[in-house]
Amino acid sequence: MRAILESYDSELSSSDYTPQLSRRLREAEDVLTKTQNHNTEMEVLLTKAQEESGALKLQVQTMELELEVMKKQQDSVAEGNPLATNEEVNTLRLKIEELEGERQRLEEQNNVLELRLERHNLQGDYNPVKTKVLHFSLNPTSMAKQQRVEEVEALRAEVECLRERLRSLQTGGAVPLAAAAGETSLSLPPSQEVLDLRKQMETAELKNQRLKEVFQRKIQEFRTVCYVLTGYQIDITTENQYRLTSVYAEHMDDSLLFKVQTHKVTKRLECWRLECWASNQSPN
Repeated sequence: MRAILESYDSELSSSDYTPQLSRRLREAEDVLTKTQNHNTEMEVLLTKAQEESGALKLQVQTMELELEVMKKQQDSVAEGNPLATNEEVNTLRLKIEELEGERQRLEEQNNVLELRLERHNLQGDYNPVKTKVLHFSLNPTSMAKQQRVEEVEALRAEVECLRERLRSLQTGGAVPLAAAAGETSLSLPPSQEVLDLRKQMETAELKNQRLKEVFQRKIQEFRTVCYVLTGYQIDITTENQYRLTSVYAEHMDDSLLFKVQTHKVTKRLECWRLECWASNQSPN
């Protein structure tokens, strides 16, 4: 029994659970945590910039209305009272110039905020709650994930087999195990050895759980990097219909719609037909 457990431990340590893998997992978790913190800060800055932009636009509109009122008052004073003093005219002119300067300053500040907002959008910042990113099913990440899931399932099955053997040892006292030379029987191991075996199984399950969490984080990071690098985003509008948008489009509403129709040609082959049209047009 001890030889089997040592062989099981050596297989785990030599294949998947090496110190290098643990170090890489910790480094990947640190990088992903920093990336998530950076995205959170960018979302806060983006929200603040949008609020400031709206407030500045409101101030500009208010200044324009005040300027228009002042101009009308100046015209009415000039028409109704031709003998208006130069002092009143100069005062109104200074007020108008002051409002013009304030309006220009607010417009420049608004332009700066809009440029910052556009730069954040071009860098790939988006709200995952409102934006859904679609990825192709056949990609290196999904294949690696599937392979890792299969390995985890195999390890889980092996752990379950060892757990069943432990139960049999605890209840029956001996379990027949297949060996290279034939069938042998093992007596009930000491209680300390049983506890050690349980700890090993719990450690293996904990490692499997951590691997799953790391896989999910790396997949999310890969999706974010793809969107940042390509600048394209695919959203599911309805069933079998997708919308392709680009951060480099001239207008935010510019997009392409794709409709997928599947036709079964043979028992093993399916044909996809794509219908594409602009978002401001209707499909044929």
